[in-house]
Amino acid sequence: MKKMDHLLAVLQDRGLGRQEFLQWAGRGIAAGVVGSLAASCRSGQSSTRSQSSIYTTSDGTKVVSSPWETPPAKVPEKPGEPIQLEEWKAKTERETETPAPLPDDQRVGYAIVGLGHLSLDELLPAFGQCKKSKVVALVSGSPEKMQKVAKQYGVKTESCYSYQNYDQLKENKEVQAIYIVLPNSMHAEYTIRGAQAGKHILCEKPMANSAADCQAMIDACKKADRKLMIAYRIQYEPNNRMIREMVQSKKYGAVKFIEAVNAQNSANPQHWRHVKALAGGGALPDIGLYCLNTVRYLLAEEPTEVFAYQYSTPGDARFRDVEEMVSWQMKFPSGVYASCSTHYGVHESRRYRVHAERGWMELAPAFPYKGIQMQTSYAEGEIERTEQPKLPETNQFATEMDHFSECIMQNKQPFTPGEEGLQDQHIMEAIYQSAREGKPVKLPEIKKKDAFRGPLPKEA
Repeated sequence: MKKMDHLLAVLQDRGLGRQEFLQWAGRGIAAGVVGSLAASCRSGQSSTRSQSSIYTTSDGTKVVSSPWETPPAKVPEKPGEPIQLEEWKAKTERETETPAPLPDDQRVGYAIVGLGHLSLDELLPAFGQCKKSKVVALVSGSPEKMQKVAKQYGVKTESCYSYQNYDQLKENKEVQAIYIVLPNSMHAEYTIRGAQAGKHILCEKPMANSAADCQAMIDACKKADRKLMIAYRIQYEPNNRMIREMVQSKKYGAVKFIEAVNAQNSANPQHWRHVKALAGGGALPDIGLYCLNTVRYLLAEEPTEVFAYQYSTPGDARFRDVEEMVSWQMKFPSGVYASCSTHYGVHESRRYRVHAERGWMELAPAFPYKGIQMQTSYAEGEIERTEQPKLPETNQFATEMDHFSECIMQNKQPFTPGEEGLQDQHIMEAIYQSAREGKPVKLPEIKKKDAFRGPLPKEA
């Protein structure tokens, strides 16, 4: 009892009476604080990790608190290396990654050209997750829209351009790279003008509407000594990279067959994607390209033959100018066959499955911006094992932009340069030819692995 009286005396010294303390804190908290004070009294010293105290606010409110403390940390000198905090999770648990963004003045500055759905919904928000990239300029044909976006993302008024004065980007030293997010028919012109303005170019897929335009883009960037990268976000996404590694290592034996589908239900016949002169085609160059490019990426091979069929529903205003559906097969030097299809008139479906000798690997969905899901299945004796590996989700646009920024800062070739986009265009032109002629079309045999790609990024 004497000990309790002593503890209560300590509480009173801190400005809190017995009845007030019990009413305010309740028996549970009271017991905790009393226990802590008792331990402090017994030891004759305080512990910054265990001792509780009472904090009185300016209006007289009393709350439980504790002395401040600084957790142990290792702070690297290099700005691109993360701060290393003390461990607190068991080795069995998934670790979170501490971000290590570069200081603002060390990041690559981008001009976003075109403020449509992709720019407003995905690209501009993605800069918030970038470590090496920042938005510093905008180009649009709508001054009203551009000024609102500029205020939202902190872009200077003098760094907002129209398509007419686009070439003045040359004078903006904050801009090192231009991201082309325009209708496909405009990619070649604005890539060439951007390169002539002395800027590196990141261009959305498809690269252009013809192989000739693709080549002109490559030539202009080489002449200006500027880098050109095509925004194939799937090639920088962790789940797709994991399946590529499984394919290349023959984890389930040799791959024999791949099936891939990318389909969605489109609307608005007046949208530029339904105008052939602007889009270059319908479902194939817009969403079917994901099937084509991803299969090539997984196998690290180039097809030697394609055989295709296409169809559009008669009388559907959406498909007066572009195709509704394309289905095609690709034959590869290793003997792998790929069956791909794309559609503009069915409910969304985005998936692929890689069939190997002892198992299969699948992403379903495979191509969305978020929510990619993996599943694998393989035989182990008489047991059929199905697994659903879970990888941490990354922002695909932030990842691809930071890769391009790193290539600029370190003078490296991008993993998906202009030559990668040109090869896809050659194959799409062969697919259209096969659909028109109703017979297979041969392609030049290319024996080199990853013939058109740069060095594989360390992180994807």
